[in-house]
Amino acid sequence: MEVTVNQKTLEIPEHCSIEELFLLLPQLPAKGIAVALNHNLVSKAEWSAHLLRSGDKVMIIKATQGG
Repeated sequence: MEVTVNQKTLEIPEHCSIEELFLLLPQLPAKGIAVALNHNLVSKAEWSAHLLRSGDKVMIIKATQGG
């Protein structure tokens, strides 16, 4: 199925959770990220249980340091 991750279309397996999506994207940092799914923030506690659907739009936001 196809989902959009940070404005790039990806083909992922059916029944893929947000947490499993991260395994397909090894360049992501292990900490300091937030996820919005279809413009709604998803808490980290829900990542393993929340299954993605075809056409979903995922935005992965990396925290940065500075002032």
